[in-house]
Amino acid sequence: MKVSVVVCTYAMDRYEPFSEAVESILEQTYDPLEVVLVVDGNGDVYERVREDFGDKEDVVLHCNDENRGISFSRTKGAELASGEIVAFIDDDATAESDWVEQLVSVYESTDAIAVGGDVRPDWQVDRPGFFPEEFYWLVGCVEPGFAEDGEEVRNTYGSNISYRREEFLRVGGYDPNTGRKGDKHLQAHEAPVGIRLLKEYGRGMVFTEDAVVHHKLFGYRGEFGWLVSRSFWQGYSKRVMDLLYPDAPDSKNAYLKQLLTYFVPARVKQLVRSPSVAALLQLVSIFVFTGAVGLGYLYAMATPNVVAKANT
Repeated sequence: MKVSVVVCTYAMDRYEPFSEAVESILEQTYDPLEVVLVVDGNGDVYERVREDFGDKEDVVLHCNDENRGISFSRTKGAELASGEIVAFIDDDATAESDWVEQLVSVYESTDAIAVGGDVRPDWQVDRPGFFPEEFYWLVGCVEPGFAEDGEEVRNTYGSNISYRREEFLRVGGYDPNTGRKGDKHLQAHEAPVGIRLLKEYGRGMVFTEDAVVHHKLFGYRGEFGWLVSRSFWQGYSKRVMDLLYPDAPDSKNAYLKQLLTYFVPARVKQLVRSPSVAALLQLVSIFVFTGAVGLGYLYAMATPNVVAKANT
């Protein structure tokens, strides 16, 4: 079973972590393996990539003619790939050496149509004392209570996700109107693929905790204002997804309910037993971030033609 791993990048200031991401893929224990590197409309970065990786065996290079966004780039990488399985990792993450091997083991032992794994935080600065682990999903990492090992979910996080390539492309790949592109705020792009796969094939994505990726978290991801803004636009994106896919399963609603009925009461009890400033700040942050998600959702509700605006 051949696997193609797609890594996309777009800016020179991200080149060092991108290079580390690629090296972690080249050092995988699994074979046969292909690496597809997609540069999103930056000729200087592409020349650097070609210089560093162009002579490597089983490496495919591509540069978009202009900046088209992460969703377009990932789908383009899947189109260029030749593997039965296509896997994706962010350009600011590194994979453990058996990452692909662990993903493949699930495909080989089940009838999985898609498999995703654990994304662990790799703080490049000290973790902020106010940041609660229940909101690791804000920074693309797996939060407590996300899923059990082997559980079927709609989708995992984009830095550790894979699909059977033919089925991924058959449902259209990633929607180019979603995901990072310039200053666009519509953040969801894994969810629509998961929804379309469920509709077409009646199966979701299998989560495996043994396939591990470490996601670098730079200083700005620990800034309180950035996290509040991120929460707001997550709420906005959720409203757009609800309009586009009104009948789709919603993992975030379930998690927010779990947050308020289980994690918050547990934190309050712990705070009463063992008071600390950090624990208090994290509890306050949970309410602030949750409120920002709600405000973002309400803002989208009050925005005329929100779906059309998200797609322009």
